[in-house]
Amino acid sequence: MQLSCLFRRALYVAVTLMFVTGVVWLAADWQKSSPQGDVWQTTAAWLLVVHGGGAMATLMLLGALVPLHVYRGWRAKRNRMSGGVMATVNAVLIATSFGLYYVASDAIRPWMSDIHIGGGFCLPLLLLLHILLGRRTAPKKTQAPLL
Repeated sequence: MQLSCLFRRALYVAVTLMFVTGVVWLAADWQKSSPQGDVWQTTAAWLLVVHGGGAMATLMLLGALVPLHVYRGWRAKRNRMSGGVMATVNAVLIATSFGLYYVASDAIRPWMSDIHIGGGFCLPLLLLLHILLGRRTAPKKTQAPLL
């Protein structure tokens, strides 16, 4: 089910923001023990603020995506496998981000972080695959540009 150009672009911007801030945070977090550790600590803290704010916007977009795209696509029996994978990965990212923010358990936190990072790294590739598979099965006259 094709999305409007504006909604599609907002979704791409949100996913890009989340990916970039997550990757740069990971790099900054690794540098906290370097000689410039204070700078990296401050950078990592600000990146988490931006990442968290972007997550709120992304949650709004994902909520709007359900009736506009997911529900209609499921009923049309189109792209169900990659759509299901997208929904699952997004649900895992949401659950692990909740856990990282609210669960203080030192036993759970490391594996939750690893799952969140893994899902975050996979999401852009899975989104691209979902788009390409959807365009492959779409009727020719309803195909829209990638951006």
